[in-house]
Amino acid sequence: MNTRIKVCNCNRTMPVDGAALGAALDAGTLPVASQLCRREVGDYLNTLDGGDKIVVGCTQEQPLFAELAQQKGTVAPLRFVNLRETGGWGQDAAQATPKMAALLAMARLPDPEPVPEVEYHSEGRVLITGPAARVLPWARRLQGQLEVSVLLTDTDGAMLAGGQDWPTFAGTDVAVKGWLGKFDVTWRQANPIDLDLCTRCNACVKACPEGAIGLDYQVNLDACSSHGDCVKACGAIGAIDFHRADTARSGAFDLVFDLHLQPLVTLHQPPQGYFAPGASDEKAAEQAMQLATMTGTFGKPKFFQYKDSICAHGRNKKVGCNACVEVCSAAAVSHAGDKIHVNPNLCVGCGACATVCPTGALSYAYPRVADQGARIRTLLTTYAKAGGKRPALLLHAQEEGAALVDALGRAAGAGKLRGVPARMLPLPLHHIASVGIDVWLSAIAYGAANVMILATGAEAPQYAAALAQQVEIARTILSGLGYGADHVQVVQAGDAATLDTALRRIEAGQVPAVAATFAIGGGKGGDKRTTLEFAIDHLAKHAPAPQREIALPSGSPFGAVNVKTDACTLCMACVGACPASALADNPNAPQLRFTEANCVQCGLCETTCPEQAIALVPRLLLAPEAKQPRVLNEAKPYHCIRCEKPFGTLSMVENMVAKLSSHSAFAANLDRLRMCSDCRVIDMMQPAKEVSIFEVKR
Repeated sequence: MNTRIKVCNCNRTMPVDGAALGAALDAGTLPVASQLCRREVGDYLNTLDGGDKIVVGCTQEQPLFAELAQQKGTVAPLRFVNLRETGGWGQDAAQATPKMAALLAMARLPDPEPVPEVEYHSEGRVLITGPAARVLPWARRLQGQLEVSVLLTDTDGAMLAGGQDWPTFAGTDVAVKGWLGKFDVTWRQANPIDLDLCTRCNACVKACPEGAIGLDYQVNLDACSSHGDCVKACGAIGAIDFHRADTARSGAFDLVFDLHLQPLVTLHQPPQGYFAPGASDEKAAEQAMQLATMTGTFGKPKFFQYKDSICAHGRNKKVGCNACVEVCSAAAVSHAGDKIHVNPNLCVGCGACATVCPTGALSYAYPRVADQGARIRTLLTTYAKAGGKRPALLLHAQEEGAALVDALGRAAGAGKLRGVPARMLPLPLHHIASVGIDVWLSAIAYGAANVMILATGAEAPQYAAALAQQVEIARTILSGLGYGADHVQVVQAGDAATLDTALRRIEAGQVPAVAATFAIGGGKGGDKRTTLEFAIDHLAKHAPAPQREIALPSGSPFGAVNVKTDACTLCMACVGACPASALADNPNAPQLRFTEANCVQCGLCETTCPEQAIALVPRLLLAPEAKQPRVLNEAKPYHCIRCEKPFGTLSMVENMVAKLSSHSAFAANLDRLRMCSDCRVIDMMQPAKEVSIFEVKR
């Protein structure tokens, strides 16, 4: 599909070189408008004719341009690029042409293939829970838009309405599980009066001699003497039952509005459809407006792909790699036997699970790794073609991070800050945790002098820890190869001024003399290990200080295993547990072999080994032998004492005999442990007093 590009210098407030941009984009000289959204809007309208993709270098007037296209019935895809705040208004605006060309080129890329969607259906059944003083006013406000139910956890001083405007429950120990359209809420009804059955007739209030029942229609058990007058007064209605106290109750709802001061769900990323404003009345009002719109069918992308065949989570009920389970802030990833289970309804698309996955069993799909790689490669190659030097990627979240970059650009436009440096290329991500060392190192292999991850403080603590660990691994590799340690770093900034200062302090790192040409991710599944291999091989080939081996921090996805040969019995339990085929036996000899390039340091071999003879050694071996199997331990075969057939190793048989010698099943027949399986059966079936042919003396 052809692309038409429209650029504007925003009323002459920023330099835009149409000739240089066109040359870099192979599009001829680009006409530069001055008021594309006003006086020259006709030029934009003429661009809408035809089916070509349209790229507009302006986000300020995006709503206007989109509306005009809709009015004209344009079916061609529209893409909008922020050239102004990302550099056109910065202190380095005169040098920002390569950046502008790179951003426009990225917008021209074909749209990624669509990903499957996760569907939610809500009929508007909302449970509002919390103290009555907070719950009841919001129930009255929302009952016109939603099907309201209330669960009161504190009725002190409350006066319930005389009518049954909505189902009403009271209880404690409230627990919420589920997601939009499918919440299961449980609680404990500790009071004898069931508010859902109560008709508010006040008969119990009048009958109670202690005054233990008020207009909250709950029994004050401290004042009650259990004489039962209230039960008699309630009669056939049956709302009062002193035997019903501490009853477990539950209900199904589409939405939950949690008005407790301390939310019931403490996850950093709560499930969709769950709202908990805490003590903020302003936030409660904002979330109530959202709740009122959440009726119908909704969809979101399925953010991940899972290839269980290479998952290193577990083998034989032993847990090895648990990184994805530990990092997920939405509790969407859980243990499921030897594999993991990702609940697509709970997944919020942070991508941290894919970033910490050592094998690539979990990969990010929104966009796919290959699509993300194409964006990065296009940015860097176009930037270089336009004459740019020392490019840096600024990875930021498409919401909080983009807003911060925008604020920096606006302040620079007013002359208050310096703005985004000309060499820094902003790249929006759904979440900053969605890419890791495979993408970062590939970007540096492509020629990026820096990869910066903008953290605004809105990220979950476990994401910050995971990113810090990944950054440490990347920096260790780059430093070991002589490139320096500052290529990859997390930039912490919560406001535009802090971001401005931080970006100006970052020095450009050394890049390979030749830019790499491999494709990040390769196929649709995004082969993480292959991408890492390509990136590291390229960086090592052009390294300022070539190395044979680099020691890595704990938790790295590369390394060796040390085997205590005096303890190892060559039982091969580690071979059966290894998910990456790094450990293997030799079908022709008692040997334990290891291919280091395959090892993901999951620890399953270490956990499985019955002799505790294995220890992990995180490192990066850059020598050719990393891809060749080497022998870690070997022994001469042990021969059956009856038929002489080899069936094990000397150390294994001796260890087995030593451990089982006192066992009642073997104490009188230890020689059977020294026999192969066939001879052991023959010996067991032979009568005790029968003379064996082997015992006949000549």
